[in-house]
Amino acid sequence: MERLKTGVPGFDELIGGGIPRGFFVAVVGEPGTGKTIFSIHYAWQGVLEGDRVIYVTTEESRESIIRQASRLGMDLARAVDEGKMIVIDALMKGKGDEWSLSDLEVEELVEKVIEAKKRLGYGRARLVVDSMSAFWLDKPAMARKYSYMVKRVLYKWDFTALLTSQYAITTHEAFGWGLEHVADGVVRFTRRVIGGEIVRMVLVEKMRQTSHDLRVHKVEIREGSGMRVLEPLDLRREDLDLERLA
Repeated sequence: MERLKTGVPGFDELIGGGIPRGFFVAVVGEPGTGKTIFSIHYAWQGVLEGDRVIYVTTEESRESIIRQASRLGMDLARAVDEGKMIVIDALMKGKGDEWSLSDLEVEELVEKVIEAKKRLGYGRARLVVDSMSAFWLDKPAMARKYSYMVKRVLYKWDFTALLTSQYAITTHEAFGWGLEHVADGVVRFTRRVIGGEIVRMVLVEKMRQTSHDLRVHKVEIREGSGMRVLEPLDLRREDLDLERLA
């Protein structure tokens, strides 16, 4: 089975070498846990491997994503300028901006992504939508239907996709349920205060056709190099409510 590397040191070993081609993977967790940085790594790895890369940002501007990537040592600006990548801005909705969404509607998202894929050309493609939650904030009951629509239509275009979803800080639950149910894989980021220190963690909850690691791993994020997955954590119940990760 062909697998796509994420570009995150230490992560691909958890999932048998990478994400199976054609999979749609939900990347979920509370704000500030590393979902966007993980997604930027995945996009940049695609640029390095010559994939067609499309990044849809709904909660930050295009400029913000590019600046953040630069701070991690990834030159997305050059990739865009050289026509190797398209960043679709669904937040700022700039006038005359070809690669923006006028409304947060799933139908427009799908159409714009297909348009971008045609522009980039034939070949293996990576898609990031960061985040899908924005499309159902005012109608959470539609989350599963919208997620299914995105997967059903875009799968035909040879995308291997990361779709992020926000979880609430207070409840540790999704803003709308459905993305995880239609996804081929679920990667959960979280954070807790352990020993007086904020610790970021990642858990692979699901990855079809893969014998994946079932342990919670510590995550490190550094300026200039980005994310790295470290050793598994030996967590006590008083440190972490494991039921909230399940």
